Amino acid sequence: MAAIGEIDFFSGDTLMTLERLPCIMQRTQHLRKSPKQGEEAVVAVVEFLSAFTLFLMILTAFMSLAQLELGSNDPYSDLIDRSAVDGLDRLTNGEGWYVPYVDGVRDQANATEEWHLIPVTKLYEGVLQPGIISNGLLDLDRIEALSNVSIEAITSGLGLSDELQVRLLIQVESSSNSSRVGQVLFDGGADRSTASTSSVASRTFISGQDVISVSLEVHDGGKAPKVLRITEISPRPASGAPEWIEVQNYNGFALSLKGWSFERSGTAGSSEYLYKEGVIPGGGIALFSGDPTSQDVGNASVVYDLGSTGFLGVGSVSGLDDNTGRLRMLFAQEDEGQGTQVCKIEWGASSGILVGNTIVWNGGSPTQDSSWNVSDSPTPGEV
Repeated sequence: MAAIGEIDFFSGDTLMTLERLPCIMQRTQHLRKSPKQGEEAVVAVVEFLSAFTLFLMILTAFMSLAQLELGSNDPYSDLIDRSAVDGLDRLTNGEGWYVPYVDGVRDQANATEEWHLIPVTKLYEGVLQPGIISNGLLDLDRIEALSNVSIEAITSGLGLSDELQVRLLIQVESSSNSSRVGQVLFDGGADRSTASTSSVASRTFISGQDVISVSLEVHDGGKAPKVLRITEISPRPASGAPEWIEVQNYNGFALSLKGWSFERSGTAGSSEYLYKEGVIPGGGIALFSGDPTSQDVGNASVVYDLGSTGFLGVGSVSGLDDNTGRLRMLFAQEDEGQGTQVCKIEWGASSGILVGNTIVWNGGSPTQDSSWNVSDSPTPGEV
């Protein structure tokens, strides 16, 4: 029995050992594979590092080529780029604000976000940061009111440095109404023909059924545009009526009269008047009159008095010569000693100017005699 028990035990142990044998063999085989797997891991790491090094070499070569194509970063160009982006952000990030001046001091108590309701002559006398967004949407009333904002006001309001200028274009890019596509809602700014560097930042907005783009260009042209034009003058008004000069602003932004002057000459002598203040809204008409109180203003945006200065006459008092005379309009920058002639009108006995006649610009060069015609139908304030 004992022998049988031993055999049974031995047999059982033998069976148990045989059952565990495959696991032991697998474990042994696994242990034998470990060194090989370690070598494969090292090879994989080396291959990865080699590929990554090759990638860095290709990237470095590409960046070097890009630098050759585009040139290195220029701090001045970066400044203009940032100015365009930051300026557009200010313009399209809210309603804007206006702070009036009282006796040379900011009147914060009367500051308002309703800057677009301020008359052009008052708007020019305060501090303005224009904004064209109201309740998260483009405000078409504020866009229209940009014509009352001078170029000086918008450049300072958008945080631009003194040597930089702007051009702003707002137009309909697409619309369910095909007739509105391409419609310009605003276009104005300084001439960039003399600029060496410029940058444009743009955004698009949905307004009803329209997609509208707002593009702000910042450049270093630095010259105020000479786009004021005399469009009609009245040197021989009807009995008792004032003499007048009609001037239109062909820029979208309001233009300051600072630096602009009139010069007249005739048989009675000559005179000059230099403006140090005043403004004409964008696309607007200004009348300079010998007597604003009796002046027919038509659709003129602003009326300025040149009678109290003696430059223009009224009734029996003449400023402009009835028969033979010359009128010039000039513009001078602050650093210029002498103004540049922008418009010139000359008339004489051969011009055939009768009482009540006016001289009208026909659209030609405003300094050439052939660009002026005599009219028997005065239209002050109407172009």
